[in-house]
Amino acid sequence: MVTSPAVDAGAGAPARSGRAQVPPPGLPGLDPRFSRIVTVPGRGTDAAASRSWHLLDSQPALDELGLTPVGTILAVHGNPTWSYLWRSVVSGSVEAARTGAPVWRVIAVDQLEMGYSERTGIRRPLAQRVQDLGALTDALELDGDVVTLGHDWGGVVSLGWAVDHPEHLAGVMMLNTAIHHPEGVPIPAPLRLAGARGVLAASTVRTTAFLDTTLSLASPALDPAVRDAYRAPYASADRRDGIGGFVADIPVDARHESFAELERIAAGVAALTVPALMLWGPRDPIFGDRYLDDLVTRLPHADVHRFEGAGHMIAEERPVADAVLAWLGERVDARAGTDAAASAAAPDAPAPASASASDAPTPFAPIFRALEARADDDATAVIDMTRSSAGARAAADADPLRVSWRQLNTRVRQIAAGLSAMGVQRGDRVSLLVPPGPTLSAIVYACLRIGAVVVVADAGLGVKGLTRAVRGAWPDVIIGELPGLTAARVLGWPGLRISASRLPRLTAAALGVATCLADVAALGAHSDLPDEPGADDPAAILFTSGSTGPAKGVAYTHGQLAALRDVLAAHFGVTADTGLVTGFAPFALLGPALGTRSATPDMDVSAPRTLTAASVAAAVRASDARMVFLSPAAVLNVVATAGSLTDADREALARVDAFLSTGAPVGAPLLTSIGALMPNATAHTPYGMTECLLVTDVTLDEITAATDAADSGVLVGAPIGANRVRISALDADGRATGIPSEDPGVLGEVLISAAHLKDHYDRLWLTDRAAARDVPEDGARWHRTGDIGHLDAAGRLWIEGRLPHVIVTEDGPLAPVGPEQQIERVDGVRRAAVVGVGPHRLRQAVSVVETVPAASRPGLADPALTEAVRAATSTPLAAVLAVPALPTDIRHNSKIDRTRLSEWAERVLAGERPVAP
Repeated sequence: MVTSPAVDAGAGAPARSGRAQVPPPGLPGLDPRFSRIVTVPGRGTDAAASRSWHLLDSQPALDELGLTPVGTILAVHGNPTWSYLWRSVVSGSVEAARTGAPVWRVIAVDQLEMGYSERTGIRRPLAQRVQDLGALTDALELDGDVVTLGHDWGGVVSLGWAVDHPEHLAGVMMLNTAIHHPEGVPIPAPLRLAGARGVLAASTVRTTAFLDTTLSLASPALDPAVRDAYRAPYASADRRDGIGGFVADIPVDARHESFAELERIAAGVAALTVPALMLWGPRDPIFGDRYLDDLVTRLPHADVHRFEGAGHMIAEERPVADAVLAWLGERVDARAGTDAAASAAAPDAPAPASASASDAPTPFAPIFRALEARADDDATAVIDMTRSSAGARAAADADPLRVSWRQLNTRVRQIAAGLSAMGVQRGDRVSLLVPPGPTLSAIVYACLRIGAVVVVADAGLGVKGLTRAVRGAWPDVIIGELPGLTAARVLGWPGLRISASRLPRLTAAALGVATCLADVAALGAHSDLPDEPGADDPAAILFTSGSTGPAKGVAYTHGQLAALRDVLAAHFGVTADTGLVTGFAPFALLGPALGTRSATPDMDVSAPRTLTAASVAAAVRASDARMVFLSPAAVLNVVATAGSLTDADREALARVDAFLSTGAPVGAPLLTSIGALMPNATAHTPYGMTECLLVTDVTLDEITAATDAADSGVLVGAPIGANRVRISALDADGRATGIPSEDPGVLGEVLISAAHLKDHYDRLWLTDRAAARDVPEDGARWHRTGDIGHLDAAGRLWIEGRLPHVIVTEDGPLAPVGPEQQIERVDGVRRAAVVGVGPHRLRQAVSVVETVPAASRPGLADPALTEAVRAATSTPLAAVLAVPALPTDIRHNSKIDRTRLSEWAERVLAGERPVAP
């Protein structure tokens, strides 16, 4: 082997055919010290020759620092990029080593025919490229632990090397790649087009079309200088032969010469036990979530993170280097090699300090146990207030659909056995696009019974949000009504499609529907059920509302769902006779789990504001319920429509014992208003989130008693049962860096611990990692909520906003909720938001108010209102703006989008024409 440093290898020489060269100087972000040329004895087709490679190698920089690597990162680019793709990993690893992090040598290669490596003019199918890489690493005499890193077809080549070198392999990392393509499914359209006869040479070699298209996939668009750096090695047609060769080598079917090698690599990858990391850009039109799902199936222990909004050029779009180095530090013990790899963390595992749900003190009973216990009971289990032919639910004589416990249990058993007979297995994902009601309840409990993972994404996410959620979870099965199935077909959602109702044959065929629920149940009537799932088996993925960023899939185990059921039943005293009316989708399914009848009032569950007072009264009357559970936005409309209540409606509401509203902080005025409609009910506003649906609880009486307290924010009460809350104090930059504590009066991020806390975020390893950052090391599972607040002397929690909404002023961090509450006491102000404008650490507070009556147009508030608002709060305000309506999330219609408002206020105060935020 012969190597040459950059200074002796023709630095700056024009990129032409022939031997390897180093890149020209001045390419953005590329340190020329890392470039070197390596001469390697060939193998396979190249057995009689030596080939020259260009690569980036951090070893010389590590030598200058006197540092010895713990292992090597072998980074392989795809088509049509080159080692420039990995420049941030190379430089970042050196800088991390300089600051005391584990020392990793990085070798980022230019594959032969690509980048600045040799142009040999020889066709290189996949098997040859894997041999080429092996020849290089042998020539480099790598003898320690190696972690591979690959993107695009470099992922395939790097995994081929990994399969062939188990003695060195300590881990595998990959960005948007594929090692298997499903039979009968066309390859992605861009590759079909580029590889078409008569098009291949023109699009990949004779012109820069393929190169240009690939670079255009970056979002946001690449800096022109960076784009030019990627194009630099491919300036002429004779330099682009490798690009065309890579496209021609895509094994579209078993007849292709590289098909067998790809199958060999795929089988080998499935046998790997080393730690694995997958970083993915879901907007990639080539290597999308279909291929991620295949890789996860083969490497179920892998850590996965989908960067929402990122695409094919993910290394340019997201901080991949940071993620790679963080993962190596936490997951790979390079000194121990494959012995440590065999004990790699479980898929998407939370922090190492987490405890299993099965460690909960109460014995595990699956969430469907109460339903089975009432299998012979003909009493009503579920009431559907939306199925009546009578039309408007306000009609007193309307006849709702009633389903008995016996009927529900039979249906659950039949659907469960039918799905199992169809091949749906434990761990398979089933996406549900069915509105709350008896059908959804039956499907959910059927899936849970056989151990299938229920995927629930709220229709309130909208088409785009729902598409992101479904594709992100990549379900094996979709069960839906006609609207959901239509969306699945049009938008290309994955999964075997089952219709909740029987569709006309032509409609079913057009939508790709395989069967209907009735036929599934008929099949199950004569089939056996599989064994029950255990406490630690995955049970559900529930998507967040998307009100604080892209909706996240929150994964629960059976043990955690059972713990939620138990804490709800114990804290609120739910019995078989309680009865539950739920106008809040996440809780609409808990009735059967609690063994009590439940009713969903007439409303559009994706739009809480559609619920009326009369509909709630009708549901209470029909179910004889003693408990009502509504979202804050639903409560607003219930109070607003109370004038339509009849004497019979008010009589029914007077029988309610407990009222609950959660999903967003609920203030005393709203609780008082709803309390007037249910005069004998104790009004509760529990605090929770999709990640942990019940954390603390507070009653209206407790809120009223605390009216004169000096505390800022919304009182959400003390932890329920064995739940715990701690606060991580904010520093001068508004970051939650304090050691979590229970000290009163400390403003900071809220940390929670509970038996029913979620297991992890689905395919969001970095998000999981951030949520478990610097949590107490006491063996319990903890979660950073992103909410900010403080504990008072009695141990009660006060919520003061979200961490991203903290306004860092010259005087320190300012939480928004306290001043918002003060402003909302002003006559004519319906709701208020306080946001920041200006530079960090010098931001100024601005109030944006929604008025009654509504402002005719957005802009500066009138002088009288401005004066009243400024007088109402102790927080100095740079301006007061008024809008017809504040932007809120869809699910709750109550979580104000302060980030959006802040950006809007900046533009308005900068002189832009005010439009609706």
